[in-house]
Amino acid sequence: MAEIFAFLLSGITVGFIYALVGMGFTVIYNSSGIINFAQGEFVMAGGMSMVFLLATGISFSSAFILAVIATSILGILLWKLTDLSRDSSQVSLIILTLGYAIFLRGLAEVVFDKELHTIPSFVGDGAFEIYGAILSHQSLLIIVVSIFIVIALWLFFKKTRLGKAMIAASDNVEAAKLMGINIKKILMLNFAISASIAAIGGALLTPITSTNYEVGIMLGLKGFAAAIIGGLSNPFGAVLGGLILGVMEALVAGYMSSEYKDAVAFIIMLLILFFRPGGIFSNLKAQRV
Repeated sequence: MAEIFAFLLSGITVGFIYALVGMGFTVIYNSSGIINFAQGEFVMAGGMSMVFLLATGISFSSAFILAVIATSILGILLWKLTDLSRDSSQVSLIILTLGYAIFLRGLAEVVFDKELHTIPSFVGDGAFEIYGAILSHQSLLIIVVSIFIVIALWLFFKKTRLGKAMIAASDNVEAAKLMGINIKKILMLNFAISASIAAIGGALLTPITSTNYEVGIMLGLKGFAAAIIGGLSNPFGAVLGGLILGVMEALVAGYMSSEYKDAVAFIIMLLILFFRPGGIFSNLKAQRV
């Protein structure tokens, strides 16, 4: 019993990181129709920035805030590139995000290095024992912060004028323009929010799994899988998608082999695309064309 509970806790911790990355995908997709394949690099940027900012001797809180701000700026720069290419096709814009991801990866390799890095836990090295399973303080922090972000985003979209404007813009751009909503401002904020969420996830995960300039590749793909599982049209569906993915990975790694762990995301994603193309929280059905 303790063993399976340990796997579940581990899966939930990583699953929330996938959820944050997946939410970033859905936020940008719903506002612009673009699938941002640089999302994983925003996770990497948050973690790597945190590592090297701490190396300068500044406090944890200052390093965390600066890492999130720096990554948000990278998100705004990506928005600017897509805005300059707004007359291009959706496929061209998606390829642009792939190019931006490669650029960020190369930039990180030059500015930082190729080595694996880690940082101390944000909240110490202690742990809780729950039914014989060990949950570190850092893992609990990831879970709590992720839940807080999900609730904060829900309140933002449902209760604030700016959040409602974002929903309106994603639902009908032309109608939103007629209502006086500044679409460019909305898109810029969406890219910044998406990047900052990914940066928070990257910084929080670094004490547990370490980071380097390539870590964003797999995290980005798994975050995309989480978004597909939950439904690209629903930012909060990515949360369930991430948790399903994290738990399934942990169980496969624990009871079968860690060699199969990375395949889980793509197997589940393919099954969802075959049997429920719109994701768990969508009524979208596949159409014959």
